[in-house]
Amino acid sequence: MTGVWALAALWFGLALIASLLSAWFRVSTALSEIVVGTMAQLLLGTAVGSAVLGTDEPWVKFLAGLGAIVLTFLAGAELDPDVFKRKWKEATVIGLAGFFFPFLGCAAGAYYVLGWDVMPSWLGGVALSTTSVAVVYAVMIEFGLNRTEYGKTVLAACFVNDLGTVLALGFIFAPFTVKTLIFAAVAVVVFAILPWLTPRFFRRYGDRPSELETKFLLLCLLALGALAGWADSEAVLPAYIIGMVLAGTVGKDHALVRRLRTLTLGLLTPFYFIRAGSFVSIPALVAAPFAFVFMLLTKMASKFVGVYPITRAFKTPNPESMYTTLLMSTGLTFGTISSLYGLSHGIIDQSQYSILVAGVIGSAVLPTLIANAFFLPRHLLPESESRDVATPRPEAVTPLRNAAE
Repeated sequence: MTGVWALAALWFGLALIASLLSAWFRVSTALSEIVVGTMAQLLLGTAVGSAVLGTDEPWVKFLAGLGAIVLTFLAGAELDPDVFKRKWKEATVIGLAGFFFPFLGCAAGAYYVLGWDVMPSWLGGVALSTTSVAVVYAVMIEFGLNRTEYGKTVLAACFVNDLGTVLALGFIFAPFTVKTLIFAAVAVVVFAILPWLTPRFFRRYGDRPSELETKFLLLCLLALGALAGWADSEAVLPAYIIGMVLAGTVGKDHALVRRLRTLTLGLLTPFYFIRAGSFVSIPALVAAPFAFVFMLLTKMASKFVGVYPITRAFKTPNPESMYTTLLMSTGLTFGTISSLYGLSHGIIDQSQYSILVAGVIGSAVLPTLIANAFFLPRHLLPESESRDVATPRPEAVTPLRNAAE
């Protein structure tokens, strides 16, 4: 076990460095963890060996995957049903535009400019059509926007966007089988029962030191996640929908949400974001930068063409429109999942995979930096977060501290 403890200490050391960089440079912790993961793989991999971070260790992959699942669940739980009823048209149209424009634009760019074959081009379009719920939600928590109607609308649009990505991946590449039908049937039943069962179960057995609520939610998330994996789907999709259907129960239990955030942001998501960053090969990008830069810029440009005019059509002021467009340009979870699916099924080769993963992770970094530096809607921030953003001091509150307070 000595090697396991040493590797765990290394990962938490990297997470601590990322948190300090986040506080010093006033960027999202998720963003700093991605960058730290990239640099750690470059520096430590060069000095010691590519396996030094242990990114393929089963327990590292488990913690990273669990972090993505629980963070996605929390993002769904933040959706206010009343806000979604009022803003469903805006969220749906923005989400659909955020999917279709980069899906078609990036697929066309890969086929006509990079010279990829038809199926790899479609796979590239799917991978770069995503919006990262994990990154957007982490940024929302960072500044308190998750508590605003604006933030809840953006998160709803992210869900619609990623639902389009998952459906496209399934319709174009993944065969529909009996397993798919079984998963869909069981999921529908669970989604229908949970809103009725959960509040009654919590009222009778909750509020105990054993944290029964957390165990119940993890059971639901992991059970449906296992069923999704068995059906060749992805565990994060049912997690988001479970969060949505329990928004009226879990989302309104602020003490439970704070405890789940502390667990997720303190223990789990550093493994997810640092591991995602470690997949970026700096030497490969330096050797062939054009394809990576082209796909990244194509994604951002197509997102802008699709999303920005729609936000303006819904009479959203310019700063919020730009901020929404840039956040919708981020990608991570479903982008890397789609790329890995293409590689493991022989749809794309290793070079194309590296280009797509680098583009996906680059889209998690660049739009977030631009959005928070130039278009952060400070007038929407809760008062305490607004003061923290405006005051340039190194001891500013970090997302993890926000989660614990």
